[in-house]
Amino acid sequence: MSFEPKINERFHEFAPENHRGHHGCIIACGSLCLHVSLQSTESGKPHAHIYQELRHDVRPHLDRGKDPHHTTPVSGRGSGVCHCRYGFDKKIRGSMWRSFLSRFKKKSGRTASEGATTEVFRKKYVSFKSVLDSNSELLKIIAGFEEKLNENRVFPMAYIRTQSARVIFHTARMIKSFEQLSGRAYPPFTETLNRIHDLINSELDRKATPATREYVLPYTGIHKEMVAAVGGKNANLGEMKGLGLPIPRGFAITTTAFREVVTANDLLDQIRMQKMALDTDDPESIDRISENIQTLFLNALVPGAVEQAILEAYDRFVDEKRTAFVSLRSSAIGEDSDLSFAGQYLTVLNVPPDKIIGAYLKVLASLFTPRAIFYRLYMGIPFGEADMSVGCLEMINAKASGVLYTANPYDPSDQHILINALWGLGTSVVDGKATPDAYQISRAPGHPILTSTIASKIIRVEILPEGDVGEKVVEQALQNHPCLSPEQAALLSEYAITIENHYQSPQDIEWALDANGRVIILQARPLRTEEPGEKEGLTEISGHALVMEKGDTACPGIGFGPAWPVRSEKDLKDFPEGGVLVAAQSSPLYVMVMQKASAILVESGSITGHMASLAREFHVPTLLNTKKAMTLVRNGDIITVDATRGKVYQGEVAELVSKKRPKSPHILYTPVYQTLKLISGHIIPLNLTNPNAPGFTAENCKTIHDIMRFIHERSYTEMFNISDFATDCGNISAKLNAPLPLDLYVIDLGQGLIDLSGTQTGKGRIPVDAVVSVPFKAILSGMLHEGLAHTEPRPVNFGGFFSVMTEQMLSPQGNGTNRFGEKSYAIISDKYMNFSSRVGYHYSILDAYCGPVSNMNYINFTFMGGAADLVRRGRRARLIQQVLQSMEFLVEVHGDRVSARFSKQPEEVIIPKLNQLGKLLIYTRQMDMLMNTEKSIESLAEAFLKENYKFKPS
Repeated sequence: MSFEPKINERFHEFAPENHRGHHGCIIACGSLCLHVSLQSTESGKPHAHIYQELRHDVRPHLDRGKDPHHTTPVSGRGSGVCHCRYGFDKKIRGSMWRSFLSRFKKKSGRTASEGATTEVFRKKYVSFKSVLDSNSELLKIIAGFEEKLNENRVFPMAYIRTQSARVIFHTARMIKSFEQLSGRAYPPFTETLNRIHDLINSELDRKATPATREYVLPYTGIHKEMVAAVGGKNANLGEMKGLGLPIPRGFAITTTAFREVVTANDLLDQIRMQKMALDTDDPESIDRISENIQTLFLNALVPGAVEQAILEAYDRFVDEKRTAFVSLRSSAIGEDSDLSFAGQYLTVLNVPPDKIIGAYLKVLASLFTPRAIFYRLYMGIPFGEADMSVGCLEMINAKASGVLYTANPYDPSDQHILINALWGLGTSVVDGKATPDAYQISRAPGHPILTSTIASKIIRVEILPEGDVGEKVVEQALQNHPCLSPEQAALLSEYAITIENHYQSPQDIEWALDANGRVIILQARPLRTEEPGEKEGLTEISGHALVMEKGDTACPGIGFGPAWPVRSEKDLKDFPEGGVLVAAQSSPLYVMVMQKASAILVESGSITGHMASLAREFHVPTLLNTKKAMTLVRNGDIITVDATRGKVYQGEVAELVSKKRPKSPHILYTPVYQTLKLISGHIIPLNLTNPNAPGFTAENCKTIHDIMRFIHERSYTEMFNISDFATDCGNISAKLNAPLPLDLYVIDLGQGLIDLSGTQTGKGRIPVDAVVSVPFKAILSGMLHEGLAHTEPRPVNFGGFFSVMTEQMLSPQGNGTNRFGEKSYAIISDKYMNFSSRVGYHYSILDAYCGPVSNMNYINFTFMGGAADLVRRGRRARLIQQVLQSMEFLVEVHGDRVSARFSKQPEEVIIPKLNQLGKLLIYTRQMDMLMNTEKSIESLAEAFLKENYKFKPS
């Protein structure tokens, strides 16, 4: 029994031949649309496309102030009677009917070729797949950015450049693909992307304004605010000159001169190209790139104007007779500031005047030694912010020299002054190659020596007459003699306190005594200090053998791991994560593994040396002067280092390891990190979170993530709509030959079916085993489950049956009980499926992608309709909701409509979900007639989940 509303007979005069005998009605639904529903008396198949096309033309004719849910059948061609209580005038009805007829005639006359129609599907799918692919790539990039921002990991500026370029590319690709998919342009996306692109480019290509036009500057004209022009070391020397402290004669070669060298030799692009191949986890790549870039500098030509300025400055500020030798000392941007760069760049000592230019290039090249590259990577300093200035200073023929700390570096509460000293030049002190004299000086007036430990000083470094430096055996009488007199120590301490008071922070000062015993300040920089480690609590550890218990603390803390002896630079290349570095001498080279090291043990060295400073920067527990560490500790031994107390234990000491402090994230305060943070602010934030909110629009997309979110969400809608187009394209589909209670037609976009040449496909039939589309195959396996009764009718419940009869006879058309027809379509490819199931009054769309990339995978499912009354249809919707929620889907239910989503899971998780959905589609067909009580929801859901598919609710 069916209910068919009357329609004006004149409709048949205008209907095409193949549509005569069809019945239909026009539904005016408030301000929303004109709904046309045509139903054949023979086939019962609707023509949904008429509704789809008419709905947009009717809006201007409808009263927007009327009830949006009001529906009334309207019959006739313009002279018919409108039963709507709001009414239509004849002019409007006529206009609507003429629009309907013209559209209907044009629709029936379409004769698109099979190839062209298939191409439409294929292009839409390709566009959709591009959206998914680029969205997945962008999510990976965002995850990488977030990882870099949240972890203490090294990354170069080249990483930001490369990934930012990929962000722009994939966002542009998403926009273009979505516009092709939707068939319309989205100017707000392009505007937002262009704005973000410009902001990123301006940040990455930001060039510092030259701080000076001069190639050289005298120290009398330099102060601490001129770091951009002369680097930290030179700026500090100029500041001390202004304080009236003794420094060597000399001048600074500015960063402007450095840039002139780089530009004149076209080095910038070559350096960037080299650094693009840098792998921070591959030490050999760092060595290779270092050698290549240093060679570029060593072979460079210093522009004539720069060379002339340097030599003239030597004559003016050092020695116009050109007899004095000089030292060329690095003063890179950032050096001797909050970051020490201790020992990372080159100082060339005792250089004759005629070799100054060659030595200058050597210092510039030292920007790219392996350890300097690694240090800058770890500290997050891009090449553009590591410009090199060089100090050209008169060479001091040092009688003695060393390092002074104005505070204890690992216990700032200890305010005594610490001085280390050796005979000759101070290279052995700062390099940690010899154990120096150690003094503890009072801050009280007169600065008396509180304690002194006089080392045996066998070797000293001194200048050679022809240039360079060399080692010489110290005279027997001086080997155990103090390097400093009480008066010299007091004067040096007075200078140090003056510098500390000026900078208002603890200082690390290098000094020398000239041949006449005069104190000279060579450089000063901020002293990096460590908070003191815990000293209370455990003093004796039972159950663990003590390997050694003597050593000087350079950096306090607890370290634990396998011992790794280092005898040469080659041993650093395979240093293990969490290893304990054991060496005979300290060296700034060890910076290359400090990020990995859990502790450092060195037989000799100085707590005021470069390596000790670096250990504190990297927060690596370090003991110096352990004497026999290389003998007592063997390769691979598991040891626990208590650098706070100067003890080393065999094995893991859990009581100590539990007190181990995590390393501080240096990277957070570096230029590279700050650049990434700034750029990420235009990429990562997500403002569009609710797709149902009024503000979920293209105009409100402010970031890359917003654009991604909008396109990703709306692209699913576009693919959902592809199923409506499929109903008009039967000529390119083939029927699936399967024992299913629906007519299922397949449209293959490519690689969804095996090659069917010469099979039943030519006759419009596809065997089930021809399906290779991953999601479609999974759905079919569920629908064809042997436990489901595909051909058995549902048990008749008279209450449900009469509900259906009453609903169809008495309800106005368009209230949600429209019959959807019998043809179902599956549009498939190897990894994609859009399955629209139309069975009588039920309608569902299942859109899914299932492949090896988890971020691209998803399942979108919509179910609506039913023949029974709204109460029973609502119960079935909640039944489906309960089942899907137990399967971890995100589900929304509105009346009899169910929307569900599951995404970003691996293929092996997606396939079983699709299989269950296939079962659910068959299980719930005609189920609304059985949904007599609320209890039936839970009982039927439980039966399905227990695979009791023939359960009959009471």
